[in-house]
Amino acid sequence: MMLEVTGLEANYGRIAAVRNVSLHVNQGEIVAVIGANGAGKTTLLRSLSGLMKVKGRISFRGEDIANRSPDTISARGLFHMPEGRGILRRMTVLENLEMGAFLRRDGALGSDMDRVFQRFPRLLERKHQSAATLSGGEQQMLAIGQAIMARPKLLMMDEPSLGLAPLLVADLFETIRHLREGGITILLVEQNARQALDCADRAYVFELGQVALEGSSAQLRDDPRVYEAYLGSTAQINGSSPPGDPDGANSIFQRIKERWAR
Repeated sequence: MMLEVTGLEANYGRIAAVRNVSLHVNQGEIVAVIGANGAGKTTLLRSLSGLMKVKGRISFRGEDIANRSPDTISARGLFHMPEGRGILRRMTVLENLEMGAFLRRDGALGSDMDRVFQRFPRLLERKHQSAATLSGGEQQMLAIGQAIMARPKLLMMDEPSLGLAPLLVADLFETIRHLREGGITILLVEQNARQALDCADRAYVFELGQVALEGSSAQLRDDPRVYEAYLGSTAQINGSSPPGDPDGANSIFQRIKERWAR
């Protein structure tokens, strides 16, 4: 098992953002985390990458990394690609890619750079441009390129499809599958529930900072609760409230859970 999380808790002041969360990721898997806005998905990734103080155990490749520094965790092979891409806008494309490999001490940077440019020829064309001049899709390519340059064992991706046009979203998820084929295990936080479940092996559904459901992607796609809340014609996978529901998707899912628990 590559990643095992047990009893994880993380707070913003007195507000519990993640509560008693346990999950795992096996080597070679794509595991998705889906849920509405405010469900605790981003907090989960921030906790795993050392950006928040937590309670509980986080075991990565057999080592407890809870509350270790972000650079220590990254050096162990756990790479966090944050929401909003996290690129260095004042630097060039090439400099951004080189920064992705900042913690590496091996001699294979050139071959990995070639791999990035083969996957994303647009970045090769723009390698001397400022990252700020790139389109949204190109910036996402650059963020993934940084991750490739870091050579992670496990890549955590936070909302990678956010703000992308539908055609680019399809290309993105194809790239995620390609990364897995290249030996990278992936933990994917994503509000595009349909695409996430189509791409992932397994998934966790987050609600109000807790794991509400878990299972294989096929099981969750076929679960009426998930379908009604996230995949059906009235579900809003972009995080907005469905028509006639001012309280949002969290309240819908809560009502579904309560009905099924009777």
